[in-house]
Amino acid sequence: MPESAQSDGTAAPCLLDVLCDALRVRVYSLRIEQQYVNWVLCFLRFHHHRHPREMWAEEVSRLLAHLAVEGQVSASTQNQA
Repeated sequence: MPESAQSDGTAAPCLLDVLCDALRVRVYSLRIEQQYVNWVLCFLRFHHHRHPREMWAEEVSRLLAHLAVEGQVSASTQNQA
């Protein structure tokens, strides 16, 4: 069974669809939803589109360190990321 299939044989939902659904249930604004999606896409691009299931806290730390050192972003931007 492919990784993207569920136990009942149906296709598993896309990560971004799951994220957006969770944010909508919590009644986040569309602007905030877009920011979260952008940060997830940034994270995935930074790690060369590896599947999130293959990554742990170390990969998150690497992105945050990169943003701080290379991107020279503010602490509030790092917190949002």
